[in-house]
Amino acid sequence: MKKTKIVFTILGVIIAAILIVGGIFVYRTQQSLNALNTGDKSVSKKIDNSKPFSILLLGADTGTDGRVDRGNSDTMMLLTLNPKKKKTVAYSIPRDALAEMVGDKKKNVQKINAAYNIGLSTMAKKTVGNLLGVPVDYHVAINMEALEKTVDFVGGVTVTSDLKVSFNGVTIPKGTHHLNGKQALTYARMRYQDPRGDYGRQLRQQQVLKAVIKKLEEPKYLVKVPDLIKKLGNDINTDLTTSQIDQIVLKYHNSTKTMDFNQIQGQTAWINDSSYQILPTTTIQNASNKLRENLELEPKTLNNTETKLNAKNRAFFKNEDDTNYDTYGLDTTYYTNNTY
Repeated sequence: MKKTKIVFTILGVIIAAILIVGGIFVYRTQQSLNALNTGDKSVSKKIDNSKPFSILLLGADTGTDGRVDRGNSDTMMLLTLNPKKKKTVAYSIPRDALAEMVGDKKKNVQKINAAYNIGLSTMAKKTVGNLLGVPVDYHVAINMEALEKTVDFVGGVTVTSDLKVSFNGVTIPKGTHHLNGKQALTYARMRYQDPRGDYGRQLRQQQVLKAVIKKLEEPKYLVKVPDLIKKLGNDINTDLTTSQIDQIVLKYHNSTKTMDFNQIQGQTAWINDSSYQILPTTTIQNASNKLRENLELEPKTLNNTETKLNAKNRAFFKNEDDTNYDTYGLDTTYYTNNTY
């Protein structure tokens, strides 16, 4: 697993920005929160009671490539915040990870990013929670167009690319470049030309978002964070209430004193002519242990569909060149080139 000290998604930028603002701009922040699609009632009382909590961050691809549907959650990250320990532990989940779609009418496994498309945040939370053996208390979903708006908001970002990136009619040559919002979105979304695949894309997203966070810390942008939240209002959906977001600002800002961000990696398998990432049981168990520890929960041995399938495919994990993984009839979806 590869650790990093930055937030992997634009969702993390928003959370970080709110925490950075703190009590100084609480009033303006409260006003701006009215523009967000927040929950009407609490889905969990953990924030209200100042307890450690988990939040699933979803970066959906709605609004990009001309999409008008809800989109898949091509970026997924589960964070746990503990105000007592002053610590945040998070795991980024591969979009192509094989997972059971918890809550679907028929038991089946698909790429985990399909859960949001099938059953919105409710299914995404249940699916991630079941995979990692961790209660998922809240969610924040944002469409990827918000990244473009955020980069333009801070006047663009400078990145150094180790490869040529071309996507949607935009090309960023190899080298160091200052990118506007549209270029940054291209840089963060391209996957097929990168020999590292989705993991390489995650690294480029990290570059962009690290640059955004650095700029948001500058006073001239920091004081405008409430304006950014207003600007992104229609692009954000959450089951957090406005009151709970206020409480995160006031009660949980110390949770970022220690930040432990991780990237879960799997092994490639071909199922129904499409590439999946199979997450080893030891990998997801270790992630579960660290997340549960930060939530002040006892370790729990995972015993879900994913671990049961892994146990039946022991030979797959013994050979890195083996791409055959048997789902024993649970895979029923054939992905097209558009959903690959």
